[in-house]
Amino acid sequence: MHDHPAPAPFPFEALRRFPDVEAENLQAYDATDRLLAARGLEEAAPRGLDGGDVAVVGDAYGALTLQLAAAGLRGLRVHQDLVTGRAALARNAEALGLSGTFVPCELGPSLLAGARLVLAQLPRGLAELDEVADAVARWSAPDVTFIAGGRVKHMSLAMNDVLRSHFAEVSAGLAVQKSRLLTASGPLTVPDRPPFPVCAAHDDVGLTVCAHGAAFAGPRIDIGTRFLLGFVDRMPSGRAVDLGCGTGALAAAYALQHPSAEVVATDRSAAAVRSARATMEANALAGRVAVEHDDAAAQLGEASADVVLLNPPFHLGASVHAGAGLKLIAAAATLLRPGGELWCVFNTHLDYRRALQAQVGPTEVVGRNRKFTVTRSVRRG
Repeated sequence: MHDHPAPAPFPFEALRRFPDVEAENLQAYDATDRLLAARGLEEAAPRGLDGGDVAVVGDAYGALTLQLAAAGLRGLRVHQDLVTGRAALARNAEALGLSGTFVPCELGPSLLAGARLVLAQLPRGLAELDEVADAVARWSAPDVTFIAGGRVKHMSLAMNDVLRSHFAEVSAGLAVQKSRLLTASGPLTVPDRPPFPVCAAHDDVGLTVCAHGAAFAGPRIDIGTRFLLGFVDRMPSGRAVDLGCGTGALAAAYALQHPSAEVVATDRSAAAVRSARATMEANALAGRVAVEHDDAAAQLGEASADVVLLNPPFHLGASVHAGAGLKLIAAAATLLRPGGELWCVFNTHLDYRRALQAQVGPTEVVGRNRKFTVTRSVRRG
């Protein structure tokens, strides 16, 4: 009997969120990443699985993928929704000497065809879980094991019900360091067409909105966006950018109101981009509005826009944090030509007006209701 040296502990402290927002209370990993990786390796070894048999979904900054790669799995297929997460994974892999150990994929057959083990960070929303579970049942191997983990405080029994609608066997593990794993197997027969995107007509604003599972607010129009829609007819016509477009309602409304305008919608979420493209198709705007997967419109040129539309988020994952909104305000300032206009809606308590004034230019309040404020900022020369 020979003693084998224990593998070196994974260097979690080396992982970064960059280029996403970084702060003391925001980490690049959590206990669920550890739990999922340990369970995944336990599952892979006796079944003789290699990296090509394994798909990873929802790995925020690479902590899950890179633990598996460090343990020797190669050719892992990985889907991350956020473009910032994709960049962080690539940077973290390079820093740890693990570049080339995984293949980035979109949610679909390229990610899941023939997969026998799928490891996922549980999404917060049931619609997103429904879309992921349908995709796993639809495209993976018949003997696939789907293991999804999350923080106990964000989990609900409804998640088990969603999984049972797609798999014959679903079980919940014990909580470990406030995280828990759900395991599903025996994929059920799926309908001919995937259930997403879901589309809904909003006759009061003349739009049809389409959404994939991870898109904020689904096919509804959130109340902040709805408030800003009431000002589209007051906005100048020109090259417009819907920054953080979500399902694309603002871009679509602007394009319909200003038929000669060039419109670009951009979001860091792949699900939002797919949703916005479906929204443009539903409103006969597919040839007029370009939808791009980008972090804060970084690929668009400086001083290239006449108008920017912005409904900034005030959450980063499960944390309330103004960093994402402030980042988009700074991006809007870069995008606008001198004299260009930023039209922004935000929760009044956030008081973004100071940042708008400092980053963009003279800012006036053009509308306010019980919860939201709409401002117009003019880019200083």
